[in-house]
Amino acid sequence: MKIMSGNSNPALTTAICAELKIALTSATVKRFSDMEVFVEVNENVRGADVFVVQSTSYPTNDHLMELLVSLDALRRGSARRITAVIPYFGYARQDRKSGPRTPISAKLVANLITTAGADRVLTLDLHAGQIQGFFDIPTDNLFAAPVFVKDIREGFGDLTDVMVVSPDVGGVVRARQIAKRLDLDLAIIDKRREKAGHSEVMNVIGDVQGKRCILVDDIVDSAGTLCNAAVALKGAGATRVSAYVTHGVLSGSAVTRIKDSPIDMLTTTNSISPTPEMLAAKNLRHLSIAPLLAEGIRRVSAEESVSSLFE
Repeated sequence: MKIMSGNSNPALTTAICAELKIALTSATVKRFSDMEVFVEVNENVRGADVFVVQSTSYPTNDHLMELLVSLDALRRGSARRITAVIPYFGYARQDRKSGPRTPISAKLVANLITTAGADRVLTLDLHAGQIQGFFDIPTDNLFAAPVFVKDIREGFGDLTDVMVVSPDVGGVVRARQIAKRLDLDLAIIDKRREKAGHSEVMNVIGDVQGKRCILVDDIVDSAGTLCNAAVALKGAGATRVSAYVTHGVLSGSAVTRIKDSPIDMLTTTNSISPTPEMLAAKNLRHLSIAPLLAEGIRRVSAEESVSSLFE
């Protein structure tokens, strides 16, 4: 087994290697003067089982291109099997035609990854589960839920006054998984989105009076939905509002919005490398998903069951 890293999240890849007790494969991933991506694998990979760890996060296109060129370099280096480990799969929100003459970019990116040389994909909390079907190669979608459940149990103590909340109707299944594991009640935010990047909270479905509420979602980008949900929950009588979100995209002024919001603590994973601004925010913290990804990688390499990680 060999682990190779792009430039999107080298700290996560290093942590994965530490969990697996193997050295990081030496590779050069750089830009030419005109910003073309260049990749050179500096050690023999012929016949090896290689895992390339690369989130397609900001700058999305640069990191995606790094992944594609890395896959091609490994394929031409005669690697036996190449697995693209994509902790955060960019373009996942473009999983259907949102209007006439619009693309399904998630499918396009899946095709690119397959054509570049990936034999299988290992990812985390896809925005929509059906994206697995966009790939014509085996795809394992891991879930951050066990990591979140463990942290909630350790950090919240007595859970009798805790309620899990979905910030919108589309995230109910995800929030219910957390609620079921913790044996907690579930509330839902009824939201009307007027345009992309903006949301208007309409109603809280469920009695949150006197409750410590935990918002659960897969992606936080502009943070408008989360912050509006937190305002609605506090207005409905919640005593505390926390949030657990797998992928902390946090673009634009999102971190400032989180700082100024009623959210007491937003917890994300390190599927996306945190910026200095994120690390400095007092109500923003990160959980490492390196142990989860490392175990997934180990099981894929050993041809063992990955589905048991979901339990």
